[in-house]
Amino acid sequence: MKKILLYIGIAFFIIPTTAKAQFETVRDSVVQLYGIVMTADSLVGIPAVSITIKGQNRGTITNNQGVFSIVAMKGDVIDFTHVSYKPKEIIIPKTLDGNQYSIVQLMVEDTIYLPATIIRPRPTPQQFERDFVNAKVNDDNIEIARKNTDAAKRRILLRSVPGDGSEATQLQFRNIANKASYAGQAPPMNIFNPAAWAEFIQAWKRGDFKNKE
Repeated sequence: MKKILLYIGIAFFIIPTTAKAQFETVRDSVVQLYGIVMTADSLVGIPAVSITIKGQNRGTITNNQGVFSIVAMKGDVIDFTHVSYKPKEIIIPKTLDGNQYSIVQLMVEDTIYLPATIIRPRPTPQQFERDFVNAKVNDDNIEIARKNTDAAKRRILLRSVPGDGSEATQLQFRNIANKASYAGQAPPMNIFNPAAWAEFIQAWKRGDFKNKE
């Protein structure tokens, strides 16, 4: 029992001391990085420069005057990127005294050279007229709607597109009603129905029974 109390007493004094030492170490490593990003040739502040800590999902951007401020740790790598300038990278010194670090970061414009493009006119007006007439133009919304509402296209869609839930339910109810109507007797044969023959002839003319392959 005495040993247990001794261990508890030692832990009571050691744990707060260790936690305090770790807190002091972390607090000493935190750095307030601030400064301004400017053009190297004219010393003008650059707005909207992305400033990120490498390897972390933290960062900030410069304001309209190119000024920025971010919290980092000693030894962190800071990236400066902008679409119009070459990227820059700095390292916060691990031996920095204090918890503030100010810089003036200069950036150089990044010039991009595109490949040369030569634009030549048509050799003759006749060739230009021929190419203009034969040029393929994509269908607009009106032309697409006209093709989708064409009678032949609608027949194809009617045969190929399956019915939805409402149509399937109505068909099932209709079949049940027909069976109930002729319960106990033979249903009539459509072979003697003139309306059925007329519908069959129309379907034959439309080509509904042709091989769809």
